[in-house]
Amino acid sequence: MSRLLQGFLGTELPIIQAPMAGVQDSELTIAVCSAGGLGSLPCGMLSNEVLEAEVRRIQAATTAPFNLNFFCHRVSDYPDPIRRRWQSLLAPYFDELGVTASSGPARASRQPFSHDVADVIETARPAFVSFHFGLPDKALLQRVKSWGTRVLSSATTLDEALWLEANGADGIILQGLEAGGHRGMFLSMDLATQQPLHGLLALAKDKLTLPVIAAGGLGSATDINGALKAGADAVQIGTAYLLCSEAKTSAIHRRAIGEQPLQTQITTLFSGKPARGIVNRAMAELGAMHEAVPPFPFASIDMGLLRQAAEQLGKGDFSPLWCGQNTSGCRAIPAAEMTRRLAAGVMF
Repeated sequence: MSRLLQGFLGTELPIIQAPMAGVQDSELTIAVCSAGGLGSLPCGMLSNEVLEAEVRRIQAATTAPFNLNFFCHRVSDYPDPIRRRWQSLLAPYFDELGVTASSGPARASRQPFSHDVADVIETARPAFVSFHFGLPDKALLQRVKSWGTRVLSSATTLDEALWLEANGADGIILQGLEAGGHRGMFLSMDLATQQPLHGLLALAKDKLTLPVIAAGGLGSATDINGALKAGADAVQIGTAYLLCSEAKTSAIHRRAIGEQPLQTQITTLFSGKPARGIVNRAMAELGAMHEAVPPFPFASIDMGLLRQAAEQLGKGDFSPLWCGQNTSGCRAIPAAEMTRRLAAGVMF
């Protein structure tokens, strides 16, 4: 590992475990940290009470650096006409499953990073805080950096990477088109701007001065070596950990990952923002991108009701089965073993 990155990450291995909301908690974070990688905890869907407990759990289990990940989107309104249109589209499924559409105030399941959240984690002074969908406002960002915390954020285009470098990030996660879960898009929602990881690395490697972390389609030591040779300083890996024993991936999700041939697609159906997941009934019948989808994160309210009912029947028809394009590295093994397997033979 380069001296730059060794001093930057403070870990034995140039591997960051991608934060995966909904399929992990601190158990996975701790396991990766224990194996020499940088474990991450997805925090955007946690209450302040749960967040505080999870951070304490990590600190009690390891002295290694860890990463806390947050969304920094702007919460928009959810006008009634948009809600009614979305519910009308889903009405046949509500009838089929005997589910009643949501009513009353719309409560977003994902909250952006805020000073209230910063209050919860400030005493922990985490080594890293990472963001999806850009960066928080300058005052909040400077507050985080005042703890001695390094800030990472995802970029899906060269323009986004340059923006992050100019606006206070300490390291940039280049997220290739192959990556599972939510795209980190924030300057444009045009999917035509998105490209595979190696193309993105080729564009960005000579134009950025900050450490670059490659993400998307990496499932083996060979893949990692390829990314490092292409100009990355480290890698971020999520999909390979989905079957690990510490992951909270549901049985439905695990079965879908094991099915071959595996088909993934970028969709907005489950949250309102583009994200890559395994094609299921909702995506096949409604289309992965539908004009009636409400803004992030309100799509998940009514889709979540359908998900819950279908999953009780053992079906993933309406579940966000987030997954990257490359599942070749997925194994039902402990996460520490997975981390060592990924690092075996890596030239750093």
